[in-house]
Amino acid sequence: MNAEPTDFHDFLGRHHPFDLLPPDALAEVSGNLTVRDIPRGTVVMTPGEPANTLYIVCFGAVETRSPDGDLLARLGEGECFGVRAILRGGITVNRTETIEDTRLLLMPSEMFVRLRRNHLPFAYHFAAFEGGRFQDAGNVVAETRGSDLLNKRVGNLLIRGPVTVPTDTPIRDAALTMRNERVSCVMITDGGALVGILTDRDLRNRVVAEGLSIDATVERVMTRDPLRISVTDYALDALMLMSRHNIHHVPVMRDGAVTGCLTATSVIESHTASPVFLARNVHNAESPQRVQEAMQRLPGLVHQLTESGATAHSIGHIVSALTDAVTVRLLRLAEESLGPPPVPYAWLAAGSQARQEQTALSDQDNCLLLHDSYHEQEHGAYFKALADAVCHGLNACGYVYCPGGMMAMNLQWRKPLSVWKSCFRRWIEEPEPKALMLSCVFFDLRHVHGDPGLLNELHDFVLEKTKSNRIFQTYMAGNAVSRHPPIGFFRNLVLIHGGEHDRTLDLKHNGVVPIVDIARLYALAAGSPAVNTADRLQAAAAAQALNQKTAVDLMGALEFIGITRLRHQARMAREGKPTDNFLSPVELSGFEKGHLKSAFFVVKTMQAAIASTYQLGRF
Repeated sequence: MNAEPTDFHDFLGRHHPFDLLPPDALAEVSGNLTVRDIPRGTVVMTPGEPANTLYIVCFGAVETRSPDGDLLARLGEGECFGVRAILRGGITVNRTETIEDTRLLLMPSEMFVRLRRNHLPFAYHFAAFEGGRFQDAGNVVAETRGSDLLNKRVGNLLIRGPVTVPTDTPIRDAALTMRNERVSCVMITDGGALVGILTDRDLRNRVVAEGLSIDATVERVMTRDPLRISVTDYALDALMLMSRHNIHHVPVMRDGAVTGCLTATSVIESHTASPVFLARNVHNAESPQRVQEAMQRLPGLVHQLTESGATAHSIGHIVSALTDAVTVRLLRLAEESLGPPPVPYAWLAAGSQARQEQTALSDQDNCLLLHDSYHEQEHGAYFKALADAVCHGLNACGYVYCPGGMMAMNLQWRKPLSVWKSCFRRWIEEPEPKALMLSCVFFDLRHVHGDPGLLNELHDFVLEKTKSNRIFQTYMAGNAVSRHPPIGFFRNLVLIHGGEHDRTLDLKHNGVVPIVDIARLYALAAGSPAVNTADRLQAAAAAQALNQKTAVDLMGALEFIGITRLRHQARMAREGKPTDNFLSPVELSGFEKGHLKSAFFVVKTMQAAIASTYQLGRF
């Protein structure tokens, strides 16, 4: 095949970690690659053979298996293999075989070793390959998509815009601004241009220690013409700059204008950033405003988790746990203000938070379950104030008000246990369209705060009513097949045509939601109290309401669609675009498209089986 080095240059520049290489190194690599077109079913690497080549998948797909036959990884466009063999003695350990007609780019091992020696960010990407063998295929994919501090851009670490004051600001006012904004420095500007920086250390050393009047202007004590860094520089470069000049604050520039300030603390925190760290900040927040400030990190954390190879399942649990932490903190702050609750209550999450499947900030679905000793005239004002405080606080944190009003701040969703039972009884016995819609939301309930016994009693009541109710299950089955996956008769992807989302796939409503609905149906049929979709599928299989292989296939489809959705959203965030659920297939490699088609086909097949089982007519 004939290919120009420029073709390789453009291809590698689009894929991680080769995008970490400077232009001259990328040009050298591009001029020293060879190409092999290999048919499907060809063994490329065999255990025990010498390894002197790094393989890069140009198109097609390969899979790597251990000597025992365990699947370690499936790799597609832009991903590479042969690394571990090169770095650990030059002997192949695992078997790699093409599973599609595949084009490979071959890099001599000597060049790969030289690139690692000369380019630290590139080298660090492969560090984990020198350790023990990977635990599973997901870990291998995570290594190819790593997002360590070394690979992170400065712009991704900024959590707020710059705090600025003009040059004629009195020192007293600048200090008050720093205190009120909870920052350790301010940017000094003149006509909008950055001319200096004033830090808390400057206040100690140049004002307090020197006995300077706090009525003097900041121009007298600021650091003039400070060192600065670009949003496109690497975080590692920022740390090295701070270390070299013994500074802790660096203004960050975009197109010549200051866009934020990077601190040594924020860089280190981002490197060790974890849900635990964020949850701790939420727990220690002294006001709803401080909770809101802490949660500004959540979108970045989700994208970091996505790019570091975490599963959609684990990300859903992590994000939902953080939402729980926010909710609990807001409830406790409200109780501190209002006093102890007059009757026991349970704050319940509904929807994706209840299922522990949140992907990022989303609209809120919640309700209040009150003890039957509740009386509206006597206790209503307290719980209205409580619910208002929490729902408004969640909205301020980015969990916007539910468009359908399904929130505890609305009296309709703030009820005693006996009234909730009556609602569920009516929805189950009279399953008209609105009742089915409400069922899909409120059959997914999870306790967040308060008395868990209240929800346990309600769950038992609901399961008793639904387990043997074939009529209600049939209506739920109809709902489960109402949203079709975007896959055609010949396994082609069926795209949206026209409108704002022309030629895209709706990964949420035509991918994730049908699986959620299927799992809910079979969990209710099995009498399971599980709420998480994967847990429901496992429970249904354990109760033999669902075939075990089908349950595994559906869980696999849910995971692949979910992680594809998260990667799409992370990509949009990197490009500075609002995130959504509408994926254009051009974003996918051929390998990913094939897997996505397979995932949709699993759902389509299951929906056909449901239509047959529940005699829903032509599907």
